[in-house]
Amino acid sequence: MLQMINLLDFDAEALIAWFEQQGEKPFRARQVLRWVHRFGATDFEQMTDVAKSLRAKLSETACVKPPVPVRDSVSTDGTRKWLLDVGNGNAVETVFIPETTRGTLCISSQAGCALDCAFCSTGKQGFNRNLTAAEIIGQLWLANRMLGADETGERVVSNVVMMGMGEPLANFDNVVSALKLMLDDHAYGLSRRRVTVSTSGIVPAMDRLRDACPVALAVSLHAPNDALRDVLVPINKKYPLRELMAACQRYLDKAPRDFITFEYVMLDGVNDQDEHARELVALTRDVPCKFNLIPFNPFPNSGFLRSPAPRIRRFSQILIDAGIVTTTRKTRGDDVDAACGQLAGQVQDKTRRTSKSTRNVIPVTEVRT
Repeated sequence: MLQMINLLDFDAEALIAWFEQQGEKPFRARQVLRWVHRFGATDFEQMTDVAKSLRAKLSETACVKPPVPVRDSVSTDGTRKWLLDVGNGNAVETVFIPETTRGTLCISSQAGCALDCAFCSTGKQGFNRNLTAAEIIGQLWLANRMLGADETGERVVSNVVMMGMGEPLANFDNVVSALKLMLDDHAYGLSRRRVTVSTSGIVPAMDRLRDACPVALAVSLHAPNDALRDVLVPINKKYPLRELMAACQRYLDKAPRDFITFEYVMLDGVNDQDEHARELVALTRDVPCKFNLIPFNPFPNSGFLRSPAPRIRRFSQILIDAGIVTTTRKTRGDDVDAACGQLAGQVQDKTRRTSKSTRNVIPVTEVRT
């Protein structure tokens, strides 16, 4: 039986190559790309400017297959979270955050995460596999459809952040393929400044991203020194802060923004003291940056508490007084476990990690709206 090709797996370059293998001209690939991504078409008969013979061929050999939503949750603040079935008992989470001037979609890149950051619910679920390019871009494709993108291709999603489940740069090729579609004018046409990849600090992959597809970069920092970061973000043992800061400086050579965003989760009594803030000022002195302070979002058995609001304000002021642009992230969607650090989905762990989250998950056969 012929296996159908999922067109969501192809960025423009790959789709053109595949069309050429079928004896078709490159412009046909760009036509189909527009129909699939700009207009959300799944039925090839909808593609009225594509030759009938090609439509018939595509119907026999290809499909447009995004992940299947099995739960759709809406927070009291309007944040919307989807649980998406990606097969074999795995499900990932995607979050849409509506704001007055923009709509931001937070996309997952892996089923679980192997980096095991101490304060992250996703990491406690273990790791199963990388998502395919289709499963990554399919989250944006699906969100546009479910949020009501109209037939002209007008969309609600204006910004994308690769900050969902997983470490994006540990799934480099598939993430870059999806990024290229986000930026492609025939697909989603997003600005590089409106697409952000968040990384825990895989230094060689940061250099590769700078050369392959430079978009805005956010670094999950969370500690001002190696001793503490080794505990909170274990990848630091392989790529310590000195190497990470140097990689950030190199990335800025081609970055669409003139600063790196450092994300910093505020953990009560762990990394939120005045001396920690002063260490951060010294650490980032040579890296143009802004800080995004994230009040810790609790999950069962995390072992951490959120820093009190006065402590966060004091910490922030030290950074601001040193001339560093600093914001404190507003907690969104925590009543549906959609806040930063709370995404867990459902993962068939292959890491045999003993520290598991005890939160309940929805079986991937159940649909709830």
